[in-house]
Amino acid sequence: MVQAIAAPPQNVVFQGIEVPAESVNPAAFFAGTRRQRSPLASIATWQGFGNTDTITMRRSGVLAALNVRVHGTVTTLKGTGTIATTWRFPYDVARFRFTANGQSNLINAHGWPLKARAIMRRGDLDDRGVARGVGGASPGTSRTQGTLSLNSETWGLGQGVTAIADGTYDVDLFYEIPVADDLATLLGAVFAQTTATSLDLNIDWAQKAELFTLTNDAAVTMNLGVTVEPIIYSIPPNGSGGIWLPDLSAFHSLVENRVANGVGNGNNEHVLVGQGVGKQLERVFWRVFNNGVPLTVNSTNYDNIYWGYGLSDMPETFDNGWTNRQAMESLFSNDFGLEGFVVLDWAKEWAFRDTIDEGAATDLRIGYTIPAGVALTSPAIEYVQETIFAGAAVA
Repeated sequence: MVQAIAAPPQNVVFQGIEVPAESVNPAAFFAGTRRQRSPLASIATWQGFGNTDTITMRRSGVLAALNVRVHGTVTTLKGTGTIATTWRFPYDVARFRFTANGQSNLINAHGWPLKARAIMRRGDLDDRGVARGVGGASPGTSRTQGTLSLNSETWGLGQGVTAIADGTYDVDLFYEIPVADDLATLLGAVFAQTTATSLDLNIDWAQKAELFTLTNDAAVTMNLGVTVEPIIYSIPPNGSGGIWLPDLSAFHSLVENRVANGVGNGNNEHVLVGQGVGKQLERVFWRVFNNGVPLTVNSTNYDNIYWGYGLSDMPETFDNGWTNRQAMESLFSNDFGLEGFVVLDWAKEWAFRDTIDEGAATDLRIGYTIPAGVALTSPAIEYVQETIFAGAAVA
């Protein structure tokens, strides 16, 4: 009699990385892991306006997030001209792109959307009482909420302010790069402890004209440095020469897109790019820029905000900008409408129930009406999608 020989357990491919199948034990991983945080890279001098700095992650543990500090000075010299900041200042000084194991579009967004998303996800973070100069002559009109900033940050100059005097001003900004959807479940975190892993953070610095408006011989220089601190969870041993891992079968994505054509008075509708089977849509939020200034979310600038799919299904409609702004402030304890963010969220209250299955809800789109009385000049929308999608998990 010949006994059957049991086949050895097959490996599992998570996010393009092969790991032993017997290693996947979320309960054992969470019982034995330890959060780790330490400086990964410190760039003393940035590459400058319009250039890119690239930081490669260490191959260690399970990567869940990156904390990025951008700090330094901005020096102004107006000469015979004038200096003003645009409404992208200060957070859009950079656009952040995080890539992992061939997935080149995981995190790809400017600084302002990343600041908004950090508040949306955490739920216990708000900017109330943090005074910033916004609009008007420098240093700007004091605003104590709706700026998405931390008290420990320093803008140096106000946002959208004019008549800036000569001087050297300190800048200190903080960004969270959400590799994982959250730091509790680690959904979307990346297995980094293998030579097969390739993880990079690209920091695309803005053009000078995106942040400043200069006339005549006025000049602005910035001297910035960068510190990156990854949040990594250690991989516990299983006691038999192996390791324990959580379920890393999904990626987390936060991607910003810009549409410059097709935005105008009346009804506007945009089909979301990159839809596909296996994706769960968590939230969409956007700003409409009018001559470079984001439209404040109110009933003057917005009517009939909605999302839809299929032929004519529209599950949720907000009567106007005020109703969306109030509902989102109630949900997140933060007024996003002052910075022009319209928000549609399906993850904050109960993601398991409310997130949208892109395989079933085809032709997903967002819509809004800009009333005829709003004068528009070169309008454009920048919208951000946050999704969870399968990371090629196969046995």
